[in-house]
Amino acid sequence: MAALCTWTRFHFDKLGWTRLFTVVWNGSSLEVAAPERDETVIEELGFAMADTPAITDRNLEATTNISLKREPACFAFLSPRSVSPPMPIDSINLDLASADYFDGRASLWTALEMRSSVSDERPTAILGFDETFLRPFARALIEAATTRAAYRMTILQEARASERCRVVEYVTGPGKALEELMLQPFDNVVLISAAKGKDGDETLFQLPRTDTFLRAFAKMAYVADQALHDLLEDMERMARQRKPVTNN
Repeated sequence: MAALCTWTRFHFDKLGWTRLFTVVWNGSSLEVAAPERDETVIEELGFAMADTPAITDRNLEATTNISLKREPACFAFLSPRSVSPPMPIDSINLDLASADYFDGRASLWTALEMRSSVSDERPTAILGFDETFLRPFARALIEAATTRAAYRMTILQEARASERCRVVEYVTGPGKALEELMLQPFDNVVLISAAKGKDGDETLFQLPRTDTFLRAFAKMAYVADQALHDLLEDMERMARQRKPVTNN
């Protein structure tokens, strides 16, 4: 049997890849998200799936969906450098993009997606982030909306040398790393911008500032945070259970 790999990745590319497939790997089955047009992508499984319980699918897309159709009108792709014209946001949800185990550490990548009637309700990612972002972002949004004061959110990078970003935006490109977000409240919406220092702020998208939305968003963040941390614990547990397998 092959030796244990050092990098385990379950890749769920959520830029429109949403179908669940059951994949048989060394006699065990694993449900993963994959593009409808292609084969399932499983990159360098770092442990044998035989005799290993499959990771439970959390289905964030379904459990975190919030409709904005009854809320004040909100739009995305508001930057002059946006890759798309402005689009009304009809709903938002979170979706798991990838689950990695690398260098003795489990990590997750999640996308904040929007759907719009102008794009036939296709999911479109506007933010991508790791497991450390959701809690402080939810707090920042609630504080900005309830205090009517702008909130500048600094995104701390990992201390160790790494090319890994913690938060990216997909409004102006395929994944631009962010160092600061500015959340600015107005009468009906909160404006989410990328802080660019001397270059000013670059508007990305809007979210409603109503009581109903804030309650729904807080619930969504709580449910997603629990699911993501449960998944991290599952990955850590599976990693502890597996031992390196040497070649005969």
